Amino acid sequence: MLQPTAAYLLPASEPLFQIGWDIRFGRPWSWYIPDMEYADAVVIGAGHNGLVAANLLADAGWDVIVLEATARPGGAVHSTNSLLPGYVTDLCAAFFPLGAGSPVLRALRLEEHGLRWRHAPAVLAHLFPDDRAAVLSRDLERTAASLEEFAPGDGERWARAYHQWQELGPHLLDALFSGFPPVRATSRLALRLGAAGTLRFARQLLLPVRRLGRELFNGEGARILLSGSAMHTDLSPDALGSGVFGWLLAMLGQQVGFPAVEGGAQGLTNALIARLQRRGGAVICDALVERILIARGRAMGVATKDGHLWRARRAVIADVPAPVLYRDLVGPNRLPTQLIADLEHFQWDNAILKVDWALSSQVPWVNPLVSEAGTVHLGVDEAGLARAATDLANGEVPRQPFVIVGQMSTTDPTRSPAGTETLWTYTHLPRDLGSDPATVESTVARLEELLERHAPGFREIVVDRAVFSPADMAHANPSLIDGTINGGTAALYQQLIFRPVPGLGRADTPIDRLYLASSSAHPGGGAHGGPGANAARAALARAHPILGGAYGATIRTAHRLLYPDRDR
Repeated sequence: MLQPTAAYLLPASEPLFQIGWDIRFGRPWSWYIPDMEYADAVVIGAGHNGLVAANLLADAGWDVIVLEATARPGGAVHSTNSLLPGYVTDLCAAFFPLGAGSPVLRALRLEEHGLRWRHAPAVLAHLFPDDRAAVLSRDLERTAASLEEFAPGDGERWARAYHQWQELGPHLLDALFSGFPPVRATSRLALRLGAAGTLRFARQLLLPVRRLGRELFNGEGARILLSGSAMHTDLSPDALGSGVFGWLLAMLGQQVGFPAVEGGAQGLTNALIARLQRRGGAVICDALVERILIARGRAMGVATKDGHLWRARRAVIADVPAPVLYRDLVGPNRLPTQLIADLEHFQWDNAILKVDWALSSQVPWVNPLVSEAGTVHLGVDEAGLARAATDLANGEVPRQPFVIVGQMSTTDPTRSPAGTETLWTYTHLPRDLGSDPATVESTVARLEELLERHAPGFREIVVDRAVFSPADMAHANPSLIDGTINGGTAALYQQLIFRPVPGLGRADTPIDRLYLASSSAHPGGGAHGGPGANAARAALARAHPILGGAYGATIRTAHRLLYPDRDR
């Protein structure tokens, strides 16, 4: 199992940078203060977004320090030792279709720093209650053959949908993972589609996933692959805009698969840290930031719980949830009244209940096709997805839950001894009920019953089990508020210029040189690095020696229009 090494952990008492004169202006950056450390940028949080931002700033020659509140870096992207020795599990992120497809992560070339992707023989299997399975494979012909069994012609229809993705997907990903507004990427997309094609494609992106599936396919097999993929978010299959999530994830699965990181998700974090270290950056763990230091409306640094002060010459990057940044680290008295009011309407996503299992053999599925899939969806059919989403919207535990299963050893044999399996499942719960002991116990029992029904003998091969309630998830990573994993709902009313609140859709905050880099910012949840990259780009633009002043003035003007009381 991959573990962070001591090389990542610098004692907080060790000076990182010496005070000196700014050779460009012939004056000191600031007065010397005992016990203050100095860097060009201070990053709060060593989740993958914080580490992406740190890497991009280090690429530009900045001195960067990352402060992590917990004992190890990675946030939701790290491996755990929750089971017997030899069985490697991941806290949260386990499969990385968005990571493998992300132009942000690809540009970092993390394979040169130890990252290795592993793939299961099949990408995804949706197992229906009657044990039929729709199987997604990176081999287009195999996917098409599976879908043909549900409706003749759906294999060809899936191929057409994938060819559309091959043509438009790169431009869509560039638009999704660039700062808002994505003028260049959307212009290229519009030029390729033409006026009429752009209107039709915009409509497609707004469709609920259930409607999109019915417009594209005749059979439930293809439709369930779209709808089940959309349910990786907190959206209902009938929610406006859920179609784009299902289409994006399913097409990425066809193109790059749902890969896992060899040896554990911690390998992605380790690669980001190794790359950062080679460029002079550092990560300090057990450094809990308590407040951001602000003077004259500008972020000057941070203070940690142990009393240390960290001076940021150019930027403070916050890889923490938006409500934590604004309410706790900045404070309402430093922010526009309207922003604080808008935060009252910020909506979290649903909570997650996760169970890890160490198995003495592979899962004995009734349908052998499921044995090849790294990711398995089970529990409900297409109508059942909608019923489960309705129960969650009503604040109730789904009577028939939608369950996501990860067969980690099938994907990466290093995850457990030969012939065995490291397995996990997770399902969504309402935030208000997620940590109720009775709810957790009954939901775990329901998950085991579901697995036993589709894989008779499952209970007999379990050699160890670890349950992570929403409260356990939040304890392991404080940014997983109440066990939520996406930094806020994926609903259309909290995306783009509405994420995290109505505003610019950018990493810039009303505090000059303070940037939001977590999944609470555009483009949202998933291990793709988009929010971190956007924060780094904004910081670099603000610090530009020629254009930075104009950039800052533009952002300030926009914030004055949004928040007339911003100068407080």
